Amino acid sequence: MNRRDFLKWQIAGIGMLNLPVLSLADKALAAEAFPDVAIVKGSPATATRAAVDMIGGMARFVKPGQKVVIKPNMSFARTPETATNTHPEVVREVIVMCKEAGASKIRVLDHTLQDSEQSLQRSGIRDACNSIEPGICHHLETVSFYQEAGLPDGKEMRTNAFMRDVLEADVIIAVPVAKSHGGAGVSLSLKGQMGLVYDRKIMHSRYDLHTSIVDLATRVKPALSVIDATRVLTTNGPGGPGNVITPGEVIASADPVAADATAVASYEWYGRKMQPRQVAHIRIAHERGLGRMDIEALTTKRTTA
Repeated sequence: MNRRDFLKWQIAGIGMLNLPVLSLADKALAAEAFPDVAIVKGSPATATRAAVDMIGGMARFVKPGQKVVIKPNMSFARTPETATNTHPEVVREVIVMCKEAGASKIRVLDHTLQDSEQSLQRSGIRDACNSIEPGICHHLETVSFYQEAGLPDGKEMRTNAFMRDVLEADVIIAVPVAKSHGGAGVSLSLKGQMGLVYDRKIMHSRYDLHTSIVDLATRVKPALSVIDATRVLTTNGPGGPGNVITPGEVIASADPVAADATAVASYEWYGRKMQPRQVAHIRIAHERGLGRMDIEALTTKRTTA
């Protein structure tokens, strides 16, 4: 086994006991052994696990004892086939992998847009979460669950109220469904983080929406993005009903910009193909160094699970 293969084996979490702590150089070398983006076709749970495994496994992102926030889309009181919410089996599998990696606390969070109880119930996400650990899935609508925090690297939005669990988290995992959005063009890993703050309206009204989405990512950038493209709402998002296609895929990446760019380039939106640069917040995030939209220069691997 050469050094790169050994580091890949180590960072993936195989035989975690009695192994030396990786240096920054070794971590970089090991990360290079994995593709930048993984795309897996298969059933929701199987494709989710396979995609995360392809980029190093959950142990690359979640260490024993860490607090994890999982951010799916669960804002709409609609069933999975409408593609307005993340598939419950995708969410469930991410929870299972976090537990396997040794997370000490897991919270599945969103600030729902429609009736919260109906959204969590009809989406199927609450039942999926409760099947693993009752009580970890939350909708947080009351301001007391939020804490004002600054965005020192923001260009326009310099403060907002964040869910307290988000501010305390060691790891944030974006688990969006791939869907269109009337204001932002698409709603994916970056746009989905709006569900972690109390006041989303100011991002539409006081600030440029695309700029504020990127401002938000300077404080709550996901360590891992798992995009549910088992169904894709290509028109009339985010709430639908609209045109739904069924690629049956899951996209995973340690780079949320690359994950979003891949989803944009992979499917038709509004009846036509789009390039990542045509989505302003993806382009701005790339320009501000939060990730890469030049997916043609990245390593992408596809497989069927």
